[in-house]
Amino acid sequence: MKNRKAFFPAAGLLLLAIFAMSPPSAPAESPWISPDQIAYPALEFRMPQAQRIALTNGMVLFYLKDGELPLVSLTVLVRTGSLYDPEGKEGLAELTAALLRTGGTTKISSGEMDRRLDFLAASPSFSMSLDSASVHFSFLKSDLEECLGLLSRMLLEPAFEEKKIQEALALKKEELRRIADDPQKLAFREFNRLLYPGDPRGRYATSASIQNISRADLAAFHREYFSPANMLLAVSGDISREEAVEKIEQAFSDATIPRRVHELPDAPKQRGRGIFLIPKAIPQSTVVSGELTISKNHPDFYAFEVLDFLIGSGGFSSRIFSAVRNEEGLAYSAGSFYRARSNYGVFGTYAFTKTASTFRAISLIDAILKDAAAGSFSQTELDRAKRSIINSFIFSFEQPGQIASQQMTVEYEKLPADFLTAYRTKIEAVTLEDVRRVAAAFLHEKERLTLIVGDADRFGAWPQNWAPPSQFVPQH
Repeated sequence: MKNRKAFFPAAGLLLLAIFAMSPPSAPAESPWISPDQIAYPALEFRMPQAQRIALTNGMVLFYLKDGELPLVSLTVLVRTGSLYDPEGKEGLAELTAALLRTGGTTKISSGEMDRRLDFLAASPSFSMSLDSASVHFSFLKSDLEECLGLLSRMLLEPAFEEKKIQEALALKKEELRRIADDPQKLAFREFNRLLYPGDPRGRYATSASIQNISRADLAAFHREYFSPANMLLAVSGDISREEAVEKIEQAFSDATIPRRVHELPDAPKQRGRGIFLIPKAIPQSTVVSGELTISKNHPDFYAFEVLDFLIGSGGFSSRIFSAVRNEEGLAYSAGSFYRARSNYGVFGTYAFTKTASTFRAISLIDAILKDAAAGSFSQTELDRAKRSIINSFIFSFEQPGQIASQQMTVEYEKLPADFLTAYRTKIEAVTLEDVRRVAAAFLHEKERLTLIVGDADRFGAWPQNWAPPSQFVPQH
């Protein structure tokens, strides 16, 4: 210990002497540079192609080999959706999807199904969207036959056990009751309802509509849409093409099921417009605004993708986010969205702002859209947007299952066969003139729908140049 105490003072004196003899150095330049100035090689990406195979039962299979792990991944798409709900029984499609998983089959009870899946440490997830149903299922290769057998029985032979129906109805009623407590979920749901007047896309489940749903309704909906010929299936993993075809055909080979094939529905014929208000005494307003626009099959789809990124979906660099949140501090979140489908699209904007700044936020977003329609974009903005979109697109294909599923989706949506392989090239080809032309052609101020959820008594004076809002009563 005495030696250690003696050492440290001596070491300190030595260091002082060294520093004293060292000449003063010039201030070091900062090692940090702007991300835009970083030089790096171009990303190399060659997308593997899943093999398309038409099975004898009418199902279309997309197969991609991946032997890295002893796993198999499946994604099923079914040509159906909540827009096929019968009027007065909205919620039927969603309940059908939930009960395919939880309601048992004609040969396996719900409890036994849960036990088998728990033992396999695998469980398929079922979901229902506006215009499709989907199932995702991953499992060990050694469990291939058993997992395929369980999945096929859930999809083709559901029992819809009455006890499980009542449980699903109770859960849905509670979910509907809580929507009023979530202003953002409420705003987007009711915006969609207003956007599609007189169209099944604008109908949503209510407590009254789900009360009208019976087991017979579930069985009829299932019988109409859930046949192998009305399904597409993507499979990837440690499985050969021959084994995939053989095992899937074997599992889904019920010849008694009629071959019903449903096409995608036509585009909406009407569009909602105007200003609507859902009064709610809360300290923050949710504002959603938008209109119907061009589809994925439209020649200007790629330019519109870039336009949307520039306006509001591009995060911190987008115009709405920069102006509304960063510069004015009016909202903690604001931006735009573009939901493109095969035969139509929806473009919209949103802002979550304090009540007193509701009109200011709406006016600022309107000014940004007018500025965009006037063609105010720069080449620097365009280049940054295209780089970001292309990089994001590449990293959406991290797993073989994603590649097979997206190629399956291309067929489901009836897009050109080269949609995915040509996407980067067509985004890169978008010019400043393209963006300006598309903005001028498709940003329609007079056709826009705006919905505000908030406390109108605290908005302040309604702007004189705005049409007064129509009050809208949500349905729960």
